[in-house]
Amino acid sequence: MSNEKTALQDARIESVKTRTVSIPLDNPTSFSTRKVFAREYTLVKIRTEDGHEGIGFCYAGSHGGTIVSHAVRELFRDRLIGQPAYRTEGLWQELYQDTLLHGRAGSVMRGLSIIDVALWDRNARAAGLPLAGYLGGDETESVKAYASGGYYLDGKTDDMLAQELAGYVAQGFKAVKMKVGRLDPKAEEMRISAAREAIGEDVILMLDANNAWKDLITALEYMKRYEPYNPYFIEEPFSPDDIRNHALLAQETAIPVATGEIEAGRWRHLELLQSNGAMVLQTDAAVCGGITEWRRIAATAASFGVSVYPHWFHDLHIHLVASTPNAEYVEFFPDDQVLNFRCLVDTQLEFKNGRLQVPQTPGLGFRFKESVVDQYAVEDWD
Repeated sequence: MSNEKTALQDARIESVKTRTVSIPLDNPTSFSTRKVFAREYTLVKIRTEDGHEGIGFCYAGSHGGTIVSHAVRELFRDRLIGQPAYRTEGLWQELYQDTLLHGRAGSVMRGLSIIDVALWDRNARAAGLPLAGYLGGDETESVKAYASGGYYLDGKTDDMLAQELAGYVAQGFKAVKMKVGRLDPKAEEMRISAAREAIGEDVILMLDANNAWKDLITALEYMKRYEPYNPYFIEEPFSPDDIRNHALLAQETAIPVATGEIEAGRWRHLELLQSNGAMVLQTDAAVCGGITEWRRIAATAASFGVSVYPHWFHDLHIHLVASTPNAEYVEFFPDDQVLNFRCLVDTQLEFKNGRLQVPQTPGLGFRFKESVVDQYAVEDWD
């Protein structure tokens, strides 16, 4: 018993440091409604008295990423110092409750998310287990992945899009995703037609609209163009706050609706599920409230018979998909130039035969590459 008490005492948090980096894109990338010139990420390190350290990270937007860092420093850090790192549930509730007035979503929730990820990472490292195994991993070797790409770039033709997606299939991907919603319906149909012809009928084709439409009638006009090409789902057709139109569209089209990548908290996800506004949840653990809240959301989705295909950050989400029965796919970006995150980490995941290999080293399985972090940092570790 004394040894157990000592281990818990040694797991007390002694420091919480955070830093934001801004990485310009080599080629500005377009979505349906906006253009991105740089990616900003907020990073966090949590160290305990026994010397173990966990890391967390999130996408902090294309500008203003230091808001997340300020949330970590000014709202959360003092509440964490001296607390046992194993108190993930208790700490989550205390931090969430303490910051209700500052924001139950957005930058504040992203700050809470990366703290929670860092705690789980630290605890898995201390146990000497990969995070997937620490979470009770079901898939211990590999998980399914889909290739995410098909962005709008200046000068990019339909043929170039088709070649890009066909290239992912040639690499072994059995599912691919492309951006839609920026052009008029006819032009969009030509893009999707070229994509489907290039990848064949047996490859899953996912469509991502990135909140392209403001009303149901417009969305339905596009759905009529898309339906003949058998899309697997239409992602984020409306603003994330427009749950009603998500539900109405799901009733009116044969294409399943997917959403949730920038949704926060289990209660909003429950509203989506109860309204039948999503047949696929794309909940992001670096956005929704961390691993602790992600697991609650996934369990709730399971009771509705809904699968979770987490958004982005395969480095994190591979562990969650591997340990969650109703989580199906990891989103993987073969072309990291549209994100520029992987340059920040020292270990890359291995892709083989349409599947990503689950890391076998403790915790998340990687560390930040400090020289690159220094190169793009907009502030010091603090």
